[in-house]
Amino acid sequence: MTRSVKEWIGKTDDTPIPARVRLRIFERFGGRCYLVGRLIRAGEPWDCDHIVALVNGGEHREYNLAPVLKTPHKEKTREDLALKSKVYRKRAAFLGIKRKSSRPIPGSKASGLKKGFDGIVRKR
Repeated sequence: MTRSVKEWIGKTDDTPIPARVRLRIFERFGGRCYLVGRLIRAGEPWDCDHIVALVNGGEHREYNLAPVLKTPHKEKTREDLALKSKVYRKRAAFLGIKRKSSRPIPGSKASGLKKGFDGIVRKR
């Protein structure tokens, strides 16, 4: 079976989702929140959420969007960002990329100074 309506694809990640596409997404999920599974009531605020977040490699297109209530959407976004940060840190560590601190902690190896047992501060 072929699709009678062409799938919407955003030109950029910031392209707003048209009302006609929001309606199709809402109807595709039967008016249920993708995360909670509860029916979205009339007048209740809801968003279109990316099933696979953009920061985690998802696409800004119709098949990757689902209706979600505002509160669960905020929680999912927080989790998506935490996952992205964790993946980035692990990848950077694997590749040997270290963060450079502009203000190293005094007495740490990054500061370039050390304090001997006699109390005198010297360069490392």
